[in-house]
Amino acid sequence: MPPGHGQSKSADMSDSEKHLFQTALSRVAAEVEAVMETLLPPPESQVIEAMRYAALAGGKRMRAFLVMESCLVYRVPEKQAARLAATVEFIHTYSLIHDDLPSMDNDDLRRGKPTVHVKWDEATAVLAGDALQTLAFETLTAPQSALDPNTRLRLIKSLAQAVGAMGMVGGQGFDIAAERHGAILGIEDITELQSLKTGQLFRWSAEAGPVVANLDTTAMAEYARALGLAFQVWDDVLDIEGDPAKAGKRLRKDTAAGKATFVALLGMSGAKKHAAGLVDAAIAALDRFGSPAENLRRAARFSINREA
Repeated sequence: MPPGHGQSKSADMSDSEKHLFQTALSRVAAEVEAVMETLLPPPESQVIEAMRYAALAGGKRMRAFLVMESCLVYRVPEKQAARLAATVEFIHTYSLIHDDLPSMDNDDLRRGKPTVHVKWDEATAVLAGDALQTLAFETLTAPQSALDPNTRLRLIKSLAQAVGAMGMVGGQGFDIAAERHGAILGIEDITELQSLKTGQLFRWSAEAGPVVANLDTTAMAEYARALGLAFQVWDDVLDIEGDPAKAGKRLRKDTAAGKATFVALLGMSGAKKHAAGLVDAAIAALDRFGSPAENLRRAARFSINREA
């Protein structure tokens, strides 16, 4: 972000630091996708083909990155962390497939490719999303995800809460209801909405390390709350200022629909300043962890220094 738009010093990101982060992000994406490939069933039906098409279509893999780096901080073995990271990517992909449906956000492009319902049909998209969600929970039941059965139960329960009616799905329902009924949302409303819709899955990802290590999750939860909101504020910025070719999807549709966004409520300059403050809060939450958490700090800075 150019100087003079309210970005704090701690949220600055040099080109070299951005390169270091993107290299680490790409490494995690490749590692986690390899695990996802082994966990996905072979393409023996149209639904499975659609599952694989969506799940292995690339993307930033930010949630997977949070899992891997959280687990690194808490010294969780890398192979175990990669399974947890694959789990959250299956959930995220399911949510994207369903969000893109005509009855929801009605998008025809995702990650630069036709959305699942466009490539196949709506029924296939619904079923592929359903199957990815169940595959995520199946993955968490295996001892390779956590040796202690109580830890596996905790991971499963916390993921169900993060995704369900009091989490991601609840946030999406809030968003749809507000749009369809013409509700006027204030900054507190949209903060709550996005804390559910985006933030809860970020929280589960960042808490994976301390949950598996059976340690306190407070610091990672605070980090994820601020990061998730910063990420969404910047999505609102990019919806107006971004390049569709880099985003791999249609932009400016929220503005055209008159939806309440952080930019609509705060103005462009105010939204950027708010995002920078959230990045500061995310970084401050990691003070106790020292150098092992440096990539998590970079992830916070990157959230408002990205172009897609």
